[in-house]
Amino acid sequence: MEDEDAGPGGGGEASPPHHAAASGDRARDMAASPTSSRSVTQTVNGSHRFVIQGYSLAKGMGVGKHIASETFTVGGYQWAIYFYPDGKNPEDNSAYVSVFIALASEGTDVRALFELTLLDQSGKGKHKVHSHFDRSLESGPYTLKYRGSMWGYKRFFRRTALETSDFLKDDCLKINCTVGVVVSTMDYSRPHSIEVPESDIGYHFGTLLDNQEGVDVIFSVAGEKFHAHKLVLAARSTFFRSEFFDHESDEEKNEADMGNEIKEIVIDDMDPTVFKAVLHFIYRDNLVSDDELSASSSGCSIFDTLAGKLMAAADKYELPRLRLLCESYLCKHISVNSVATTLALAERHHAMELKSVCLKFAAENLSDALMYLQL
Repeated sequence: MEDEDAGPGGGGEASPPHHAAASGDRARDMAASPTSSRSVTQTVNGSHRFVIQGYSLAKGMGVGKHIASETFTVGGYQWAIYFYPDGKNPEDNSAYVSVFIALASEGTDVRALFELTLLDQSGKGKHKVHSHFDRSLESGPYTLKYRGSMWGYKRFFRRTALETSDFLKDDCLKINCTVGVVVSTMDYSRPHSIEVPESDIGYHFGTLLDNQEGVDVIFSVAGEKFHAHKLVLAARSTFFRSEFFDHESDEEKNEADMGNEIKEIVIDDMDPTVFKAVLHFIYRDNLVSDDELSASSSGCSIFDTLAGKLMAAADKYELPRLRLLCESYLCKHISVNSVATTLALAERHHAMELKSVCLKFAAENLSDALMYLQL
């Protein structure tokens, strides 16, 4: 019987080297931790209310012609509601109104769920709802192939029935639309991760203001003193940057470096509470508390509230983010009896976002607003 070939080294049995076995053991010991992944498919939802004022005047515009809502964003795409007063289908001879949701931005094979609700304006809550959300769809979500693709109903409501229903009030219809864009994400585990907390720079700058460390300017507002830092103010406001540095001569700079006296600036056109709130924003990048803002709002004009005065201060000191924060706060408190003065405030202080909201609110509540003005 012949011996098996032992390889290039000659005859005899070959045993595996000890270091190779040890290396394999170490490799098993150092194997990576198990990982996992999970695909999550869900919808990103958003809603829009479309108010159609003057329904009777919209009739007769022609079959296939529509009134479009303002576009709104859901899931990274733009959408619009199309209302056809005389219907979309020529074969129906204007017997029905049609309502559709259209993809108003570029997109390919956008999958989504939709809900259209015609609001019952009698207060009984008997809304007319067409929804994908509360039922199982055999073929899955609806797919819109390209910009301009639509989903909706050619025969949304018979016109004769609509015009005698509680859905039409004061010649006005209200339609709620909800879009749920289907998105898929990959959720996977990492063996190690480090969580980074939210930025606390506002807290530290606020502490600097509270402790008055290194202050180099004092503001006197109606007899009340406020200490601050020129560099911080200049970094946040072009007004203060120009005030402190743009027109300062070399001689003035040298005098400031040599002297220990802190410059005092008198402000005679602002309340101390308002200026304190301005400094709060400059150092902390947010508004004072809602309690402080609402405390000044009872029984006075919008111009005299803290939010209204802060907007004026934001305009004066060239603080666009403060103005936008004030716009956002005031937007939440618009009502029929305040929309006119809020619009005037927005006009005065160049608050374009707030102005737009006021105009839309007034258009949607025109009859109530006119009634209030007549009182």
